[in-house]
Amino acid sequence: MRTGERELRELVAGSGWLSRALTVVRDSGLPDAWIGAGVLRDLVWGERYGDGFDPATVRDVDVVYFHPTALSRTDDDRATARLAAAWAEPPWQARNQAAVHTWYAAKFGGDPIAPYRSVAEAVATWPEYATAVAVRLDAADRLVVCAPYGLADLLGGIWRHNPARVDVAGSRRRLARHRPAERWPGVTVVEPG
Repeated sequence: MRTGERELRELVAGSGWLSRALTVVRDSGLPDAWIGAGVLRDLVWGERYGDGFDPATVRDVDVVYFHPTALSRTDDDRATARLAAAWAEPPWQARNQAAVHTWYAAKFGGDPIAPYRSVAEAVATWPEYATAVAVRLDAADRLVVCAPYGLADLLGGIWRHNPARVDVAGSRRRLARHRPAERWPGVTVVEPG
């Protein structure tokens, strides 16, 4: 077991809401489906550096999956609707990581990107190292962790720019929008640059 995985497992297991969300995702039938990014950060940092985790403050539940032949936004909308039909409460947002190359440049600017070959390859490009983490339940209800850069920043409360896909200006915009030091006292912000 990698460093920190036990701690992350305990935090996830302690949240009935996130545990239910993981069960819904696993049972949805979406291929290679995971929950990642902000909701995991909100759980860990809320519990460790804030006033606890409040599901009512979750902006979206990022569900990533990998389906090489379902590449349209309509497919993502159907996947999101499938999750909402199973449990309406979370603000689901399902995105097929096999399709990101079809819309990334139009949404974020810059040059087109190469297609991702896996969820893990996509997770490795997420904007901060602390949010470049995804989890899923296996068939035996064990939590599986995808953390290409490890869990040190997530568990240690460090907001640090991941330059794999987001430039410094984009990172600064995210920092201004999310205000991590205000939301989670005790989190260390490493200024992008």
